[in-house]
Amino acid sequence: MEALAERLSQLDSHVQGVVRVVAFYDTLMRRRVDLPALARASAGLAECVAGIRLHGTGWTIRIAPDGREASAPPQPMSLTVPITLDEEELGTVWLERPGSPGALDDVLLDRLALAVASAVERYGPARTTMADPALVELAISSDTDEAARARALRLLGFAADLPLRVLAVRSQAPLGKIGTLICPGRPVKAAPVGDMGVILATTIDPERIPAGVRAGIGAPDSPDHSWRQARTALRFTTRREPVIHYDSLGALALLAEIPQDAARGNPDVVALVRVAARLEDLEILDAYCATGSLRRAADLLHMHHSSVARRLEQIGKTLGIELTEPAGLIRARLALTTRRLIDGWPAAEAGR
Repeated sequence: MEALAERLSQLDSHVQGVVRVVAFYDTLMRRRVDLPALARASAGLAECVAGIRLHGTGWTIRIAPDGREASAPPQPMSLTVPITLDEEELGTVWLERPGSPGALDDVLLDRLALAVASAVERYGPARTTMADPALVELAISSDTDEAARARALRLLGFAADLPLRVLAVRSQAPLGKIGTLICPGRPVKAAPVGDMGVILATTIDPERIPAGVRAGIGAPDSPDHSWRQARTALRFTTRREPVIHYDSLGALALLAEIPQDAARGNPDVVALVRVAARLEDLEILDAYCATGSLRRAADLLHMHHSSVARRLEQIGKTLGIELTEPAGLIRARLALTTRRLIDGWPAAEAGR
């Protein structure tokens, strides 16, 4: 009889534990927390590293019991459970517990997998990089109120309070492919908006942007601010410098604020029209302004430096600028940059 009573007390204790775990995850699901919050809560409850991986996006997170991303190398998974939605396996949740699994680990992971599936269904991240353009536009528009922006970001798979980088892109390559390349293993969304592409990501690797792509990159900020910065940076891109961070522009970003009529009427900018009549001269001037050196410009153009010097002398006379003087070089650089920012810059010149 005493043995039976002991077994019943142990059973009651286990059932109470199961009820507490179920109630814990029911509360999280009612609060509609995102995936990182689910991982943090699970790691704290289990008192060991908890992980979530989504197959379609490659998104993976490992959280230590202290609520931070696990920095130690992954340990063997003591228990894993698949994440399923509509009979499709979306990913996996797991615990990295030293030794044998805990008595309630299977219940914890079952409920975590269910909560993750619910969050993915509600917020994303979806299985594809491409997103609804209307939803992306809602997230980046300066006219969107913060409540609507937060909801759009959740539907896109991003936490509303997480700084995002926005890229403004012009390319013949598929946007989804570019997004996957520059942000591997992390949530990233892309969509065409107006006459350009938009990519949203928490982190990016600019070195992975494919050749032939023009991209302006906004600072990690609210999506509307980052989008405005990205569009500005895109306007400064050239064939030689196809990817520009807004942060790298510094005071040059002020040139984008100059009214178009004022820019068109500036004498140095007007004089560039005469230089642009010979595309070779425009190329020489651009190379010289980019390098600040006759010899480096000649190397860049695969020309003899004496030939470059002769052409620059003639170009300087056309512009009315002494290009070999520091002030003249600055004027030429500013004129070239300002001219590129003017709407209607001829296609043959815009490629430079």
